[in-house]
Amino acid sequence: MAKNPDPMLELTSLKGSTRTLDDWLTMFHLCLVVLPDRPEAALWQPVISAIFKVLGDADCRVAVCITANSSVARRILGDAADEYLVFLDPDRTFVHSLGLEHLPAFVHLRQDTTLAAVAQGWDAPEWQKVATGISKAMKWSVPQLSTAGGPPTSPGWAVTPV
Repeated sequence: MAKNPDPMLELTSLKGSTRTLDDWLTMFHLCLVVLPDRPEAALWQPVISAIFKVLGDADCRVAVCITANSSVARRILGDAADEYLVFLDPDRTFVHSLGLEHLPAFVHLRQDTTLAAVAQGWDAPEWQKVATGISKAMKWSVPQLSTAGGPPTSPGWAVTPV
């Protein structure tokens, strides 16, 4: 069951910056797409792009978290790895701290690190609810995820221990 994560948990970006979750959220909410360490995760590129195009300039930090090391993350995201804020979670500590059970997931964390909303697996209407909630909180336009060209509805992959 999804839950508030540990605010003192350290997250490392693809570029090598390590900070606590609390530090990453000092100024902005976090709008986060969490992907599994599977080649199929690349199918969510159009969805991630739609989120970034609309919410990238809003008062939230838009990011991707991949349960993999940097080389796998770069294979999944391709050139987009350098365009996005990307967190690496190869040991799934952050994913487990959030209580996520299936990936991909779309997560909205408030500045105080509490969980505002989450959608697990891929269900465009459920992800749309999270996007609408983020946009409402930011008083911003809403990305249209059901038309983003994403994969078919799927429960996703179960989060397993490393």
